[in-house]
Amino acid sequence: MLRIFQSCDKASVSLQTRVQYALKGVPSYVSRSPHISIVRGLSKNVSKNVSTKGQLSQCTWLTRTTGVFSTGLLGLCGACAWPTKALCEGKPNKGRLTGLRITNTDKSKFDWAKFWLMLRPDLWTLVAAVAAALVVAVINIKIPLILGGLVNIISKVPSVDGKPFSEQILGPGLRLVSYFVAQSFFTFVYISLLSGVGERVAFEMKNQLFTSLLSQDLSFFDEERTGELMNRLTTDVQNFKSAFKHCVSQGLRSGTQIVGCAGALISVSPHMTGMIMVLVPSVIIFGTYIGSLLRKLSAKASAQVGRISTVAEEALSNIRTVRAFGMEERECELLKEEAKKAEQLNEQLGWGIGLFQAGTNLFLNGMVLTTLCMGGYLMSINEMTGGDVMSFLVAAQTVQRSLAQVSLLYGEVLKGLGAGASVFEYINRKPKVPLTGGVRIPYHSLQPLVKFEDVTFAYPTRPDQHVLKNFNLTIPAGSTVAIVGSSGNGKSTVASLLARMYEADSGRITLGGQDLSELDPTWLRSRVIGLINQEPVLFATSIKENIRYAKPSATDEEVYAVAKLAQADDFIQSFPEGYDTVVGEKGVTVSGGQKQRIAIARALLKNPSILILDEATSALDAQSEKTVQKALEVAAKGRTVLVIAHRLSTVKNADQIVVLQKGVIVEMGTHEELQRKKGYYWSLVQHQELMNRRVG
Repeated sequence: MLRIFQSCDKASVSLQTRVQYALKGVPSYVSRSPHISIVRGLSKNVSKNVSTKGQLSQCTWLTRTTGVFSTGLLGLCGACAWPTKALCEGKPNKGRLTGLRITNTDKSKFDWAKFWLMLRPDLWTLVAAVAAALVVAVINIKIPLILGGLVNIISKVPSVDGKPFSEQILGPGLRLVSYFVAQSFFTFVYISLLSGVGERVAFEMKNQLFTSLLSQDLSFFDEERTGELMNRLTTDVQNFKSAFKHCVSQGLRSGTQIVGCAGALISVSPHMTGMIMVLVPSVIIFGTYIGSLLRKLSAKASAQVGRISTVAEEALSNIRTVRAFGMEERECELLKEEAKKAEQLNEQLGWGIGLFQAGTNLFLNGMVLTTLCMGGYLMSINEMTGGDVMSFLVAAQTVQRSLAQVSLLYGEVLKGLGAGASVFEYINRKPKVPLTGGVRIPYHSLQPLVKFEDVTFAYPTRPDQHVLKNFNLTIPAGSTVAIVGSSGNGKSTVASLLARMYEADSGRITLGGQDLSELDPTWLRSRVIGLINQEPVLFATSIKENIRYAKPSATDEEVYAVAKLAQADDFIQSFPEGYDTVVGEKGVTVSGGQKQRIAIARALLKNPSILILDEATSALDAQSEKTVQKALEVAAKGRTVLVIAHRLSTVKNADQIVVLQKGVIVEMGTHEELQRKKGYYWSLVQHQELMNRRVG
């Protein structure tokens, strides 16, 4: 009992709770003893720490095994194979990893139906591979019997019809050689075929998973971390592929060999086979128990690997922030901490598998020793020949190797099923709004008139905090409407709703009189709306391909034309490689103003009817802002424009300015009209001018 409390000392589980859980696994006659009563009493006077259900469940099975099973083999397994320190986890890190959700748990279900659909195109290839593996298994069953005949000949067993030794050994020898050649050939066949099937299934899993991830709503990405998703695409798919190939090839072959060789053992000596098989049920029971524990531990280990991927991905993708704050050492320590946890979990998994295999090998080696002893005795009473003993021994060793292989595969299969379940969890996840499907308005009849009618919206991650409340706004076709207000009042939310990045909770948004929710989302974003953010992201490719991203079929001349409209042609031509200049990851090799102008050119390439400028110049210096603003004015001609602005100097020429405060429109009008009112907009202008004078 003391050992349990010591092992859980670092966990955020109260002492009283630990006592209660510990006593659940203790026999009643022990729990009523004076010593236990004293422990109960003391625990009530100890201050409680915050605990979690997960931490309690991690300690529960350990405390129970220290009761009834503490003196048995299963108790030994619980004490040795899984040290309590790692299972009774400490308080979670509340630093940079706050909010990290582990999705790979034993609650995920493997989708066999979906897996079958992936496997069906290669069904006949798989059948051929399985058939080849079965042939190898049958050959392995035959070999011990042939070896027994050879031993009988070599041991000078009386010859048949007085044939010489060479004639007696020629037939069995040739059969054995032919079996060895056939074994090699069919081994090559099934491994090659199965490898191809496994790779194609893995390809299909990756393809479907990536497609599913890209089709998810933005709220999904608000909740999930990129590192976790990348772990699903890489590590989990790889683990499943390895488990699939090994299970089908080695698992099927081993299973066939176990059954076939068991039949051979019975035919050689039923008595010896019966004595050995009596012990098999105990091994099965032991393996089943250990396997259930290994599966849970494997899921935890896989989830922890996902945390490592998250830490590494975030640190590398935000390397400039890390460098700016001098946090390289902190990030290394954070990764080291998460990697250490993964190391401990995988070590425990290794210890558990090692214990299982060691016990299995001990049993199997006992089978060999029993075979030799019993075989020698039966030879002494002339019930078996030396060849029979040899056949029995080789067949028993084949069974031994096959069972050992199955024990190895068991942990890998559990790991593979867990990985596959987490992959299928995301593949089967359906977005609230499908990427395709809906009305597509012909370009010549599209009227870019936008209306927000009683729109209320809250972000899915904060459902109780409404960003917009009964929001009403009309953006006439061909006009420029600016939305201003302090940060956090819903300006960018209006832009996101118009682009259908999110769906309104109530009310509706119309485009040319057509409900936005009835339009095809992909068509809307790729053809109708051009969005330019405050921090546009460029891909790590050439400037030309970054611009062409909006319209992959665009010619070079079209790319050059929109670059000139966006005031980007001059600086692009100044680069040694011009439009073929590679901008680096996220466009790190170009300035903020240059990046914005490339983004403007990209948006113009698809000739959108509606242009959304979401604080497109707020992060730029005065000179860059002036250049970009000129490019935006050119881009806005003939289009419906929605401007989200923090710098009020950029919206003076807007046809209409909408002032937002706490998700509600408080003022509306032109710049001059709002200035004359001397209301909230006027106070914002005065405040910014004062701040600009102080900075100047």
